[in-house]
Amino acid sequence: MGLSGLVCALLLAACCCSRRAAGVPGEAEPPDPELVEAEVGGTALLTCGPSHSQSNFSHVDWFSVHKEKPTLIFRVRKGQGQSEPGEYQKRLSLQDRGTALVLSHVTPHDERIFLCQVKRPQSQEHRIQLRVYKAPEEPTIQVNPLGISVSSKEPEEVATCVGRNGYPLPQVIWYKNGHSLKEEKDRVYIQSSQIVESSGLYTLVSILKAQLVTADKDALFYCELSYRLPSGNHMKESREVSVQVFYPAEKVWLEVEPVGALKEGDHVEIRCLADGNPPPHFTISKQNLSTKEVEEMTPEDNGVLVLESAQKEHSGLYQCQGLDLETMASLLSDQQELLVNYVSAVRVSPAAPESQEGGSLVLSCEAESNQAVQFQWLREKTGQVLTEGPLLQLDNLKREAGGGYRCIASVPRVPGLNRTQLVHVAVFGSPWMTQKERRIWVQENAVLNLSCEASGHPRPTISWSVEGTAQEQDQEPQSVLSVLSVLVTPELLRTGAECVASNALGRNTTTIFLELDSSRSTGLSTSTVSPSVRANGTSTEKKLPEPESKGVAIVAVTVCVLVLAVLGAVLYFFYKKGKLPCGRSGKQEITLPPSRKSEFVVEVKSDKLPEEMGLLQGSSRDQRAPGDQVGGSAHGQRLTQLQGSGAAGADGSRVPEH
Repeated sequence: MGLSGLVCALLLAACCCSRRAAGVPGEAEPPDPELVEAEVGGTALLTCGPSHSQSNFSHVDWFSVHKEKPTLIFRVRKGQGQSEPGEYQKRLSLQDRGTALVLSHVTPHDERIFLCQVKRPQSQEHRIQLRVYKAPEEPTIQVNPLGISVSSKEPEEVATCVGRNGYPLPQVIWYKNGHSLKEEKDRVYIQSSQIVESSGLYTLVSILKAQLVTADKDALFYCELSYRLPSGNHMKESREVSVQVFYPAEKVWLEVEPVGALKEGDHVEIRCLADGNPPPHFTISKQNLSTKEVEEMTPEDNGVLVLESAQKEHSGLYQCQGLDLETMASLLSDQQELLVNYVSAVRVSPAAPESQEGGSLVLSCEAESNQAVQFQWLREKTGQVLTEGPLLQLDNLKREAGGGYRCIASVPRVPGLNRTQLVHVAVFGSPWMTQKERRIWVQENAVLNLSCEASGHPRPTISWSVEGTAQEQDQEPQSVLSVLSVLVTPELLRTGAECVASNALGRNTTTIFLELDSSRSTGLSTSTVSPSVRANGTSTEKKLPEPESKGVAIVAVTVCVLVLAVLGAVLYFFYKKGKLPCGRSGKQEITLPPSRKSEFVVEVKSDKLPEEMGLLQGSSRDQRAPGDQVGGSAHGQRLTQLQGSGAAGADGSRVPEH
């Protein structure tokens, strides 16, 4: 092209631009495309022009415009549609007599302009802008696992927020304690990036960086994703997280557990605490209250010094020292006094008290404590409180007064703090036994354990009058228990056993009588006879209960005798009245009232076998009357009521009516 041609082209272009700028009639701008919105996976309805259009839609071509390049995707001829090969071949269908095109299974790649051209009656075109949306997944948040130091000079990473598979890219907003965060120079910085997935969806990654202070140790952070759908604007929030903040300690203090008055034996914990994170390295010092000496003590890693069983030596002034290993700054706590209350071992004098019977004793009790002490005396055997105070006066001592006495030293101001001491009082006397003799039931050939207990001062010894295996057990300082194992023989049943207790002041015995229990098995067995429980501290044998079968037999014999006596009296009464047919046999009339004589027929049959009856008859034949012998020859006798006013007797005479 020559120079003249180039000048003409430039002038034409300038003219066209001036005409457009001046709004020359007849030169209107192309209309904006119609906006259609759809969600990913849903359906989009593409309409070719307004519904009231008079155009003929029997001949329509549909195009997709990508990067300003139209591509034919669908044809309509005479109301019939046909897809062109390509990405839309199986996702397009006609609707409303060819005026609309339905796009199914919408993807993010479908966000573009679609163009329809109507050829008849004149060429027309309509553009449609398809917008695609997809809600992102629930946002996830990950806090910085290493924590942040307040001494950092630059913003450190607090947390990372991730929102996956959204379209278009959502917006992120960060919050601290419910308030939104804005970027602030050298203090708050938000770094966001995006990832385009193969599906066309977006994944948003946002990192919050901030410079934190000590007050942020309890702060809660979370992120919010804002996005749009055809239904409107929406948002999703992550969970709240807190980041570990490291800051130096400003104060150190000391705590003691348990709180309140302490006593020896308590489990005590001395705990060092600080307001820094991480806590400083602790050491504990203890100052002796009397000597003023200071002792260094190393607690456990958590700053706790454990006294498993506190003693009075643990009392003193305690102080914690905290050393910050980062700044090397040292902090001291206030001193705190630890007082372990105690009661010393109780001392009783005399340590081994003894007295003659009828004499007197004074027992004294002593103990030391850092608090006021109260004393109390108890009888060991019964638990009875005898007196309040350190002295116990025992007058006119009897043998029963011997035994244990306990002194209790307690501190009323410290519950549970007390010590005790037991002392045994001995009263001189010969051996003492509560019973002189005892009877027990035994079985012959059985191995029997006989026990015998005696008390006295000096302590007695026990011997037995029979041979056997004896074992002694100490009950109390002045009491002894002897157990003898013996075999029950006829000789032992005849002589019994004697337990002999003796000391320097005399001797005493308990005799044990053995009686045979015939109602029990005589096989070899073992039984034990223990001493009975006594309030006076001595012992004899415990009597075994008599067999119940002897009482039952006596009752049975008594009942039988009474029954036989009553039966004899009844029989004798009827015999005297003549109503018993003694010495007669055969048929006998039973006397009845006249009105009932025809009501009964009584048959008496013998329950003996024929052979037995023959033997009985043969042996008594010579002793019977003639009438009796006739009647006894039959196996059974039948007594039949006679009709009329009377019946024949055994001698042929008539028995008159009654």
